[in-house]
Amino acid sequence: MTHSLRWHRRDLAITLAALLLLLAWDASGADLWLERFYGGAQGFPLRDHWFTARVLHDGGRLLAGAVVAALVLNVWWPWTPRLPRAARVAWLAVTLVGLAMIPLLKKNSLTSCPWDLDEFGGAAHWVSHWTFGIADGGVGHCFPSGHATAAVAFFGGWFALREPHPRLARAWLAGVLVLGLLFGWGQLARGAHFASHTLWSAWLCWTLGLAVLGYRRSWPATTTVVSVGGSRSLRVLPSTKRKRST
Repeated sequence: MTHSLRWHRRDLAITLAALLLLLAWDASGADLWLERFYGGAQGFPLRDHWFTARVLHDGGRLLAGAVVAALVLNVWWPWTPRLPRAARVAWLAVTLVGLAMIPLLKKNSLTSCPWDLDEFGGAAHWVSHWTFGIADGGVGHCFPSGHATAAVAFFGGWFALREPHPRLARAWLAGVLVLGLLFGWGQLARGAHFASHTLWSAWLCWTLGLAVLGYRRSWPATTTVVSVGGSRSLRVLPSTKRKRST
């Protein structure tokens, strides 16, 4: 079994197992049970706390913007030199699609946030986000978690980096997972999202990265100008082994 085939089977197993666990979580009703640890009829004490609202929420957005800027720079001034430019562009594109996809889904959702529910001092009543076409009486637009994309939209880095830069890939994945958990917990504690909202955002962004980057066997070579016998000509060279003009 080739290394790539092992990766592909492992990726598929992880993705399907995560999907089954998510569906089981939704069916269990554990969202409300967990949310009750952080809020009650008077609302959520941590809703406007400096750590959850300023550090994890506002700070998370700023961090995501900085990482996107780094990925843009990586296209022209690579800090992942063994990754071809086509792969760097695809990595950036997957990230931007993830950052746009989740808020778009959220915008069209009828599901309200926990802090809008009557149980937590709001006016809405709880309705599963899988009950399509039925509003809960609140403002809606809360499923899945848009803020979670400040971390989970960057899952693509794992798939892009794991072969050419395995150490960086592992560090990148660990960072995405840790920040995803922190940002997700912050929104959970504030009453901004149920746990499933963050988990579904993570699964969708992971699956997007896998579909676009995880199954790509090779990337186009780079056309480079080289000097041969004093004359300049175009040759197609692998981007990881570019020759310099002499």
